[in-house]
Amino acid sequence: MENKSKEIVVEIVFDTDDDDAKKRLPEPVVKSAESIIHHVGLAIQQDLTAWQDDEEIPISKYHKDLPFVDNGVKISPDSKSWKCEKTGDTENIWLNLSDGFIGGGRKNWDGSGGSNGALDHFQETGEKYPLVVKLGTITTEGSVVHADCYSYAKDEDGPVKVPNLGELLRARGIEIVGLQKTEKSTAELEVELNANYAFDAITESGSKLVSVSGAGLQGLVNLGNTCYCNSAMQVLCAGISPSAAPNDLLVQTSKLTSAIASGVYAIPEKELDTEGPADPKHRVAPRMFKHLIGKNHVDFRTGQQQDAAQFLQYFLEQIDRAEAKHDREMLPTSSLFSFVTQERIVCSADQKIKYKDSANETMLSLRVPMEKAEVIPKEEPELKKLKQEGEDNKEIPTVTIGQCLDSWSAETTLDDFRWPHLQNAVHSGTQVTRFQNFPRYLLIQIQRYQLGPDWQPIKLEVNLDIPEDIDLTSYKAAGPQNGECLVPDEEEGGAIGATGSAAPKIEISEGALSQLMDMGFGMNGCKRALTTVGGSDTEAAMNWIFEHNMDPDFNDPIPESSTDAAPAPSSGSSDGDGVDDTVVMSLVENLGMFTIDQVRAALKETSGAADRAADWLFSHMDDLDSAIANLQGNSGTEEGEGKYSMVGMISHIGKNTGSGHYVAHVKKGTKWVIFNDEKVALSENPPIQHAYLYLFQRKDTIGSPNPQY
Repeated sequence: MENKSKEIVVEIVFDTDDDDAKKRLPEPVVKSAESIIHHVGLAIQQDLTAWQDDEEIPISKYHKDLPFVDNGVKISPDSKSWKCEKTGDTENIWLNLSDGFIGGGRKNWDGSGGSNGALDHFQETGEKYPLVVKLGTITTEGSVVHADCYSYAKDEDGPVKVPNLGELLRARGIEIVGLQKTEKSTAELEVELNANYAFDAITESGSKLVSVSGAGLQGLVNLGNTCYCNSAMQVLCAGISPSAAPNDLLVQTSKLTSAIASGVYAIPEKELDTEGPADPKHRVAPRMFKHLIGKNHVDFRTGQQQDAAQFLQYFLEQIDRAEAKHDREMLPTSSLFSFVTQERIVCSADQKIKYKDSANETMLSLRVPMEKAEVIPKEEPELKKLKQEGEDNKEIPTVTIGQCLDSWSAETTLDDFRWPHLQNAVHSGTQVTRFQNFPRYLLIQIQRYQLGPDWQPIKLEVNLDIPEDIDLTSYKAAGPQNGECLVPDEEEGGAIGATGSAAPKIEISEGALSQLMDMGFGMNGCKRALTTVGGSDTEAAMNWIFEHNMDPDFNDPIPESSTDAAPAPSSGSSDGDGVDDTVVMSLVENLGMFTIDQVRAALKETSGAADRAADWLFSHMDDLDSAIANLQGNSGTEEGEGKYSMVGMISHIGKNTGSGHYVAHVKKGTKWVIFNDEKVALSENPPIQHAYLYLFQRKDTIGSPNPQY
């Protein structure tokens, strides 16, 4: 006889507050329903992990000798009876572990949150009873008690762990066995608050913006301090059209850019102005992208805010590495942004000239010459408008982009340098920097952040006068000219500092570099500081930055000669790349596991130093092919006219780049569009004079894609 099974679906109304209704249902049904109701989904779990992983919650030092007031207070097992003794609030309430007082939680920084009753009670009782636990968050796992605990003590003032929590709760009559979580934890509320916080007040406030959606107009969900990532990706995708997406390498290597460019997740026009979050099918939450791009980086894997400029450079490096593993025929994506600068160095002793090209750069970091800043008087109608709107008529000085570029390219003095062509005699010199090439896309970072007198990062209050079209032709390097006397090639070992011969390449600590960049300084300046002090001493590097951050060349790329040991002259022949063939063959034979091409590339990267080349090869064993491909492809740069049009910008709100909020503006045709995480709208007043990062496209490439990418 054939077995037939039937599926029966029953819909049951389940009221979590109706105890009588629960008693009428089988216990397994009640437990299943409550588990579903209180289940925390994967998305929230990832967000909680991001918040909780930032800093390990410490054990309170007050838990051992915590005062206990034997006042007979017992806490009812009925959660409905729990309420703030000051206001009667029944949500977000905390139990004082010393005297049994129940009070409301703290107010949040946006005005939401609790009644502040628990904190007020702590202060009113002479700040003697600092530890509280959030009722409704207490659960057990074996013999371990889990709950949200907080210390109001001034020297802790934050979430804490209380190892003897179970004992303290039992003293108040709370049976911890079988307790279930009924309230959101502080971390969950933090994630929720972060998602709901309205940034509109500081992003084109007062303007009634028209919401837009469609291909290339896709907002991105903020996963908890990921606006730096969202803004960076929106600007990078500024030039992607829907028709070009299938043939664009960047789009093909990332489903994120495809989601932004394709319009598949576009919000229907009739739903654009609907209040609240969009339907999940129209939301793009780049969780996998964020996880993959950040998992191997000490900062980007956390849930903390980061520097959008640093992220952009790191992202381009990672894309290059991924592309090198698959297709070496095409130019790496970073070549779209790559440029080389040329340094013209003149020796003061004999006026001989040395030309030196920098390594490839993907971002032009410009110092703000505050000494050139001027206050531009406001027109009478503008003053009248500010007065009517009640806005502060504070005078903010202005600098021009031309002044920033002039400061970057100005002649600087090099003191106490040894010149190999003069038998290492010490003489000063002058240096001028210019563009060797103009890339297809030019990223410009404005250094709006610096250290104040108290060594705390501060934001420069300055407007930038920058047009949407700029011409950089006058900043192009001319190269050697007729009649110039050059440093002889055969004697050229590079001008090196008076401290002696060039030292072995200094390894820069990634952690130290990140700490310095969190202060708001550019990558080149931080590398220069760390190189000067040995690579890892953050405090010494900070001292150096404090003394030199206003130097005109502070953010210039570090000359290779300052960190790389110059190879000694050799009697062996080379293959035209400056690498000694005898050293190549010796390493191939002695190491026994690398090809001639691999060894040659490593020697070229390490300026011919055999020991460092061996170290380089072994340190890149896991991705040797892509690393070699990166070295061989480092010269990929574009060339064209120096005329550019602005296509995107990223603005930052906050005191430093490691906090606050980022917003992107992208030019679509003739109109600007604001991307504030998920919120996408036509911009009425794009904050061009306040941006932190600008993206320009070379005019002769607009509408002309390069088939090599």
